[in-house]
Amino acid sequence: MIRREAAIFLVVGSTTVVVDFCAYQVLLRIGLPVDWAKGIGFVVGMVFAYIANKIWTFGHVQPARTSLLRFIVLYLATLVLNVVANHFVLALLAGWAGAVPLAFLVATGASAASNFVGMKFFVFRASAAMRDGAAP
Repeated sequence: MIRREAAIFLVVGSTTVVVDFCAYQVLLRIGLPVDWAKGIGFVVGMVFAYIANKIWTFGHVQPARTSLLRFIVLYLATLVLNVVANHFVLALLAGWAGAVPLAFLVATGASAASNFVGMKFFVFRASAAMRDGAAP
């Protein structure tokens, strides 16, 4: 089951990255500061990721309120990780033409790995009945 979830998570995550990156680029072009643009782009992707992962990746049927609260806690933590990683890579590579895309990829990789583990074992964890093999 974890292989199936990981494969679907990669598809959802890839789509989320595209959504995040497009929002980030648009916000940079309209003049938002880089950290604000990165943070808002991440949140736009977060909304998509919650819906797609809840329904498709993890088939979560628990009441949305509890999983949504756990999801928000996880994403707030990974938002900080994402923005900080992006900031530090940009600072490290200041002046290099490829700094923005590379910083984006490093930040995305760090937060994506954290998100999968967090979603699997914290946000959309299986109920006791599902772990014991009972129908949901």
